[in-house]
Amino acid sequence: MEKKREIMTSTSSFEKMRDLGAIYIDKTALIYRMVIGANDAFFLARPRRFGKSLLISTLQAYFEGRRELFEGLAIADLEQKWEKYPVLSFDMSNMKDMGVERLEESLDLMLRQYEEIYGVEPSAKHPSTRLHALIQRARAQTGKRIVILIDEYDTPLLDNLTDEPTLHTLRNKLRDFYGVLKQKNGDLRFVFITGITRFSQLSIFSAMSNLVELSLDSKYASICGITKEELITSLKPELAAMAENLHISEATALARLKKKYDGYHFAKKSPDIFNPLSLLRALKNGELNNYWYATGTPTFLTKMIGNYTIRPEELDGFLASEMDFNVALEDAETPIPMLYQSGYVTIKKSDGFDYILGFPNEEVRVSFIKGLAPYYTKKNATENNSVIQRTMRAFRMHDVDTAMQMLRSFFSSIPYNAEKQDENHYKTIFYLIFTLATDYVVRTEQCSAAGRCDALIETEDTIYLFEFKLDGTAEDAIKQIDDKGYAIQYEAGDKKIVKIGANFESDKRTLERWIVVA
Repeated sequence: MEKKREIMTSTSSFEKMRDLGAIYIDKTALIYRMVIGANDAFFLARPRRFGKSLLISTLQAYFEGRRELFEGLAIADLEQKWEKYPVLSFDMSNMKDMGVERLEESLDLMLRQYEEIYGVEPSAKHPSTRLHALIQRARAQTGKRIVILIDEYDTPLLDNLTDEPTLHTLRNKLRDFYGVLKQKNGDLRFVFITGITRFSQLSIFSAMSNLVELSLDSKYASICGITKEELITSLKPELAAMAENLHISEATALARLKKKYDGYHFAKKSPDIFNPLSLLRALKNGELNNYWYATGTPTFLTKMIGNYTIRPEELDGFLASEMDFNVALEDAETPIPMLYQSGYVTIKKSDGFDYILGFPNEEVRVSFIKGLAPYYTKKNATENNSVIQRTMRAFRMHDVDTAMQMLRSFFSSIPYNAEKQDENHYKTIFYLIFTLATDYVVRTEQCSAAGRCDALIETEDTIYLFEFKLDGTAEDAIKQIDDKGYAIQYEAGDKKIVKIGANFESDKRTLERWIVVA
């Protein structure tokens, strides 16, 4: 019997993964292309838990000349010299919820370990001065230029985005520290920096004119994450094992994995990228669960989300320019930069100028909406789930009247202070309920040749078309569905079409009446 291969998602150590024979998705050809190019300083932004730390660890092993760790990988055939360089690696990912004092303490600990290696006395107080002296001493002692690796550079800043005084002080401290990289550029062989937010917007690296951003570079779109090709080749035994465990075909297993975890794009021309954490955990456990979201919503996201009015149904595909999502979080006037940079929306396609952004996959869409629902309903998850399940049970039994009665009770129980209760508010809650309740297709403002239907639910055998009115009549809603021809594009199919016109009454804050036409 072939030995089961180890899938490791609890470590970002390249050395540990290689020593233990764990699965490693080979990105070393891309690494080689980067390190032998004309440029020597790079920045890469990716969402959390997307493999940035593993990439940093791999770069460290490469520049330390540890050829034995790369046997069997693409770079083993590409690299001939395997030169060894002094590497200074700074992991900022654990610097959460830090004030200035704790930041300096953390920098002190990281600097001290290298000062001991190179025999530098930490006589200076400021981290930037110490880094300057450390680079100088390491260069003199080894005769080699220095490699600088910085992982999650922006972690100390993200949790303080809503605290302007602290943010300002931390940013200045980090600017001074990272500014040494410009001052000592002549002593540096290679610089690689990762984060969630864009460096140019936070002005942290404004002095580093040689820093090349890879975040939207098509050539490096897949340097983090897992592509479909990598899944069906490098992870083929694990895919087959999952299919066997679920008693389905490999093709069906692949389709389910794509729907659940695929769909990220990080450039205008990008392959589909799977969330690596979720994909690997699903293959390891043999189950499709919400692994990425379960690792914890970033604190900065929950703090900032209250600053905006977000209609989640609008995030299923919308037009944006690069300046709409590639901007600083602290300067953002919309939630789009926050949602893109944290991985909750991604590039779906581009015409070369503008972008269509949307939820990357089902895991993100459902998990995000589940987290957002209490903001709209002022109800806890248990209350929401109870109504949701009973409503969808009625729809599955084609009992539309019972489902609508459940919705009427739910709407009427939402307090006045939940949200501005206009027509859009009711549409949003409708979208939240049905997205969380089912794997069915749920869309709002579905386009037809003559206009937009307010909502659509598509089940295995039925298409439900909804039109809502606020302080109007259910008859007017049905008439609009007919007059605008919302059903015409579906009549050629073999699914039953059900039209539902519903009127919301603002005084009573609920569904006043509905008409069902099958």
